[in-house]
Amino acid sequence: MFAKKSLGQNWLISQSAIDTIVATGELGATDTVLEIGPGQGALTKKLLATGATVIAIEKDRELIPILEEKFAPEIKNKKLTIIEQDVLELDSKTIGSEYKLIANIPYYLTGQIIRKFLSSKNSPTKAVLLVQKEVAERIVAKDGKNSLLSIAVKIFGEPKYIKKVPAGAFRPIPKVDSAILLIDNINQNKLKSAGVSEEKFFAILHRGFAQKRKLLASNLKISPTVLALCGVEEKARAETLTVENWLCLATKIS
Repeated sequence: MFAKKSLGQNWLISQSAIDTIVATGELGATDTVLEIGPGQGALTKKLLATGATVIAIEKDRELIPILEEKFAPEIKNKKLTIIEQDVLELDSKTIGSEYKLIANIPYYLTGQIIRKFLSSKNSPTKAVLLVQKEVAERIVAKDGKNSLLSIAVKIFGEPKYIKKVPAGAFRPIPKVDSAILLIDNINQNKLKSAGVSEEKFFAILHRGFAQKRKLLASNLKISPTVLALCGVEEKARAETLTVENWLCLATKIS
């Protein structure tokens, strides 16, 4: 079956990449895994081989019968559940109280998927995602500069760049390389401990990154005194701040 460009489908055919994704997930028989876009089931097969229970969300209805035939025994034994749905419309409460998110996700939905699941009240304990290499590097701030995206991830978890996956590992071959990204220890404790709402934190974060070349004080319209209270230099730019700096500022700005 041909991959659909409109759905961002690129089948992962590299067994070494699949093995690394599964190993990074540290799965056991008691785990529940949410897989987004199982496609033709290459990753699904390896996830099930760990003994974990898998819930697979697939938007492409033409793939459902293929998956149902391929994994008929696992579906019968209730080790695999296939749900035909757009993942952005999924109510994460239906998954259960504890699960891991492991998926080769469409590039164009990366930001939306990360925000949806990390900020959810029923967030995964861990996420292992195959994303565009450039995006993975931005999230872990490989160049030492934080972005709005990297802070948005770090407020909820601990991102780690695992491994590059070259474009040739997919069919059809995309124009860019990918990377396996781990987001571990996902929780909302940082916001709760600071007494800051998610809405307020992200509103200030967006203001701070609105014009990256401008000084942070100018973007946020605050005095150097407020910056100093949070250990931030007077001429700092948004990209130099840590999660702790942003949390502090969120408690000082009304």
